[in-house]
Amino acid sequence: MGRAFEYRKASKMARWDKMAKTFSKIGKDIAIAVKAGGPDPESNPALRRCIQNAKGANMPKDNVERAIKKASGADAEQYDEITYEGYGQGGVAFFVECTTNNPTRTVANVRAIFNKFDGNLGKNGELAFIFDRKGIFTIDRNQIKMEWDEFEMEMIDGGAEEIDQDEEEVMITTAFEDFGALSHKLDEMGIEAKSAELQRIPNMTKEVNEEQFKANMKMLERFEEDDDVQNVYHNMEMTDDLLSKI
Repeated sequence: MGRAFEYRKASKMARWDKMAKTFSKIGKDIAIAVKAGGPDPESNPALRRCIQNAKGANMPKDNVERAIKKASGADAEQYDEITYEGYGQGGVAFFVECTTNNPTRTVANVRAIFNKFDGNLGKNGELAFIFDRKGIFTIDRNQIKMEWDEFEMEMIDGGAEEIDQDEEEVMITTAFEDFGALSHKLDEMGIEAKSAELQRIPNMTKEVNEEQFKANMKMLERFEEDDDVQNVYHNMEMTDDLLSKI
């Protein structure tokens, strides 16, 4: 199986993917998309992707429309997208993506979380080489009506690097630059992705002991609880034995 698929499965087991699927965080994504490309999803691919993800997260349609309308107004909240890089226990790399209307508050909170769990906030750019930026598409398995081999060929033609599946879902990984091409390919085929996101997948992992693992998991949970944090990525090695301890 591909790295992205294994990373996602371990994340789901550890309950990490709950963070990016809250309505408030999707609302911020909508606000940024509207600011950048306008309120019409037909002419704004980023907004169209946000609406798609909102649907996959079971966000009510009224909430989505309200978020678009709010972001289109003259008094719309202004958000900045900021990233922070640092280390947890055992030298595990953490990459924190934030969306905030108060960068001073956000950096103070991020630094405090690192410090509380004996980690440290580093300089931006220090850890970028550890993570590959990838497009990740998740599709309900029952949406695939054609033969699997034919579907795979269509996806490869659209820019897929890896195609993985389990009983319920298909996950397609693309290079960052092929994200738009694969999205267009799915549209052409009439396949609606449950989610379509740009993620940071670690290209190397760090082994930790049980104590370090538990401390890093607690730090990760604290990041998830912060309203300004959209996503957190790390390169901690996830083993079945460690996952059974949480």
